[in-house]
Amino acid sequence: MITEKIFGKKNPIIGVVHLLPLPTSARWGGSLRDVMRRAEQEATALAAGGVDGIIIENFFDAPFTKDNVDPATISAMTLIVDRIMNLIMLPIGLNVLRNDAKGALAIASCVGASFIRVNVYTGVMATDQGLIEGKAHEIQRYRRELGEDIAIFADVLVKHARPLSTPNLTIAVQDTIERGLADAVILSGWATGLPPSKDDLELAQSAAKGTPVLIGSGANWENIGDLMSVADGVIVSSSLKRHGKIDETIDPSRVSQFIEAAQTPIILSNSSTPSVIKTAN
Repeated sequence: MITEKIFGKKNPIIGVVHLLPLPTSARWGGSLRDVMRRAEQEATALAAGGVDGIIIENFFDAPFTKDNVDPATISAMTLIVDRIMNLIMLPIGLNVLRNDAKGALAIASCVGASFIRVNVYTGVMATDQGLIEGKAHEIQRYRRELGEDIAIFADVLVKHARPLSTPNLTIAVQDTIERGLADAVILSGWATGLPPSKDDLELAQSAAKGTPVLIGSGANWENIGDLMSVADGVIVSSSLKRHGKIDETIDPSRVSQFIEAAQTPIILSNSSTPSVIKTAN
């Protein structure tokens, strides 16, 4: 399984570093040094809290371009990711928002990152950036041209978007894996902070046939034990921040609390009353 190859375990917890606005974005503050300093602090906090990997994304660049970002964004992210990879010894991934997978692959290739996240990999989605078409063939070809072993984690029916065709989770998962050749799939709720349902995760697992299915949003220490019973890993951000607020920085104590909850599976007794059994790390 690709998660074991990258993270050394089957069910990784992947924290997210949300970069402050980068050059040419609407809210760019004028100091790349400040952006880098906060990114270093958040990555260090995630590592100290015990995550298994980190994904770095230009979250605060909204409103996003729908595909090819400005070269200044690529340059800034390359510098920041390279710096973080020299600070911490964890697998690093990239998500260049909204959907610049080739840009993410280029950065990953230069700095030696392990994986990328692609929001719209197959199909066509209506988003706040307009219509975004999946370009799995171009992404796969570009990865081959780069000659790098960079894993592709692809969202299925991604958040903040609606499919143009009738949404069918089973078919979407199968197409992403069998026709798009994604290495793992990501399932989210409809928006940031909303989790996928356990039923949808189970359906995706059945369709994935052994390809990892990751939770992409909405995980917190109250629901993660239950969700991880039917998922192969989680990408988490908001609930790890101070006071659980998206604009705040990562809180190492909340990271530790989340990881402890994720490692505490929920068991249903004969009376169907939830109970917990704590497992060893």
